[in-house]
Amino acid sequence: MDLTHRTPQMITLLKQLVETGSPTHDKAAVNRVGAIMAREAQKLDAVIEVIPKVEVGDQIIARWGNGPGGILLIGHIDTVYPLGILSKMPFHEKNGKIFGPGVLDMKSGLVIMLTAISALQESGQMPARPITAFFNTDEEMGSYESREIIEKLGKDAELALVHEPAEPDGALLTWRKGTGKFKVKVQGRAAHSGGEHQKGLNAIAELAQHIVAIQNLTDYEKGTTINIGAVHGGRAINIVPAYAEADGDIRIMQISEYRRVEEFMHSLTPVLKDIVIEISCNLNRPPLPFNSTMEAAFDKAYGIAKGIGQEIKAGGSGSASDANFIAPLNVPVLDGLGGSGEGFHSDDEYVITSSLPERASLTAALLRDW
Repeated sequence: MDLTHRTPQMITLLKQLVETGSPTHDKAAVNRVGAIMAREAQKLDAVIEVIPKVEVGDQIIARWGNGPGGILLIGHIDTVYPLGILSKMPFHEKNGKIFGPGVLDMKSGLVIMLTAISALQESGQMPARPITAFFNTDEEMGSYESREIIEKLGKDAELALVHEPAEPDGALLTWRKGTGKFKVKVQGRAAHSGGEHQKGLNAIAELAQHIVAIQNLTDYEKGTTINIGAVHGGRAINIVPAYAEADGDIRIMQISEYRRVEEFMHSLTPVLKDIVIEISCNLNRPPLPFNSTMEAAFDKAYGIAKGIGQEIKAGGSGSASDANFIAPLNVPVLDGLGGSGEGFHSDDEYVITSSLPERASLTAALLRDW
């Protein structure tokens, strides 16, 4: 199924989505893009369910058909870009690439999803199995509001297809690291640094005692990385700092590694007498491993892709997505079905124009032939 002729139509919808900004923390803005997605899905005879949310955009589910054993499509409509960014990075095409805020991550993926459905309907090849599309509104902030919905929909699916960006070389994502975060808070006691230095308890000095040990939890052989990315503390150089804190990022390939890190974090004890340490540590997304389920899913997808003249590759990423929530359900999930490009979350984000119809063709074939 060659969908190259649909490229102008895809670009038109992509332009509308990109120029309708949708920063995660702006509920009204996200809902404006949600309304576009609901409208476009309704044009394709989808049954729409809107799940109201208080602090983030309303979640949207589009359904085609009923019954068990369906396929779940997942995409997010929120982005990391603030409103007004278009004056700095406008939507435009150049040298076979389309630039703009959120064009790769992941509004092109949304267009690909809808185009695949439209092409199957137009050609009379819509499968008998049910298809469900979930449009997430808080993925960029961790999917805390949407995780329960994703897991509920995933449990009922035979296959999940996530339309996050592909790897730069077009590879699908068949594994992803799990992600977590932690915070270390240290409470000391303030004092004048000259006259009463001995009465103070230096919270920054205490925190420094632990930073290196925490960073040393990194184990490259096991795929575990720990990064303390932000440290705050103190008010002035002539005051012994009474408070300091550090925020860190955890990336893991194995759940056991998270438990190792978590246990170490909660075992931290003060070096300085009378200092108080408070630790918080949580796992946001579990790892998506390349196990036998994933291998079988990729092999099947590879055969389907071959049938339409495409050759797909398997890859992975240290970043996480909503696919990570599907993995523990033992449901096959293929990620990276969005467009190919580079620079997501940057001023130079772009998607390769030709990857739009190519990925729509692949999605349509997976829906039809799985």
